[in-house]
Amino acid sequence: MRNSGKDLYNPAFSHIYIEKGILNHPETVKILSRFPGAGIIVINHYKDVFSRSGQNFLIQKQSPSLILAKKQDNFLYKGAPVCQDFGHNHFYHTPLVMNCIYDCEYCYLQGMYSSANMVVFVNLEDYFMHVEKMLQNHPVYLCISYDTDLLALEHKLGYVRYWNSFAESHPNLTIEVRTKSAGFKSIEKLTPLENFILAWTLSPETVQKNFEHKTPSLTQRISCIKKALDRGFKVRLCFDPLIYSKDWYLHFSETVEKTFSEIPAGKIHDVGMGVFRISRDYLKRMRKNRPDSVITQYPYEYDNGVYHYGKELTDRMVSEACDILSKHVPAEKIYIWKEAEGERNI
Repeated sequence: MRNSGKDLYNPAFSHIYIEKGILNHPETVKILSRFPGAGIIVINHYKDVFSRSGQNFLIQKQSPSLILAKKQDNFLYKGAPVCQDFGHNHFYHTPLVMNCIYDCEYCYLQGMYSSANMVVFVNLEDYFMHVEKMLQNHPVYLCISYDTDLLALEHKLGYVRYWNSFAESHPNLTIEVRTKSAGFKSIEKLTPLENFILAWTLSPETVQKNFEHKTPSLTQRISCIKKALDRGFKVRLCFDPLIYSKDWYLHFSETVEKTFSEIPAGKIHDVGMGVFRISRDYLKRMRKNRPDSVITQYPYEYDNGVYHYGKELTDRMVSEACDILSKHVPAEKIYIWKEAEGERNI
């Protein structure tokens, strides 16, 4: 007799909640066509489902629902202090989607939201309007994939394609798409642009296997990076966050060597690197959600609203990681985040 805990759960997105005000929105229609077997539930507002009390993040993560909604306000956010801005003064991120199909134990989303259901805002025209207004005042560096992994959803949403087209007609806008996905094929026919950056997070295999649940392997990510470079895309490599363990240096060294044995360092736009850090409020909820995780339960030090490994350990990890990266990438192309200092070049 077969008995598996997974059999108790519906597949992801087997149910789709839709705000009644956007039932006939073109993006709603397109997205629904890609989920032909899903059950549809009409709601008044996405928060009626997403923000209700008594939710269990980890249980919902096994079979999340999809919520289609209209974004009403707060289309752009100034980049948070724990985020890397890569030297840009006007650094923003935009919440196109809330939550991610991956399940990384260190991810702040599980500390930000009580729900693991995914919210997709369909009114992209309003996002574009707000970005255009800001561009009238100054250039904008915009991260469109901080609260999700847009490339991993591209075959269902097509949002990366829309923003690539928008960037092509707005040269004073720079777009970054952060990803762990192996789904480059879904965007391989897009136009490579000077102001459109694909940024892959690369992690040691031990970190990916133990803590980045449901994500593609390091080998798969590197394969996609090679294809993106061959197509002429700007590619950023992000070794962030560095997760401490007694063998972290060995694992990081192996990761960097594997990466640059397959990827020409001269073709890389730049490299981001940072040691794990997390907001106090987020970590509190993460510890409750994952009481057995070595990442959430680590005895971090606390300063100015952020938990981190502490200055001595962080400085050592940064210094040793930089030594390894500098063998392959010029110092001026390496961007580092350090607590209390923010981001800097080496």
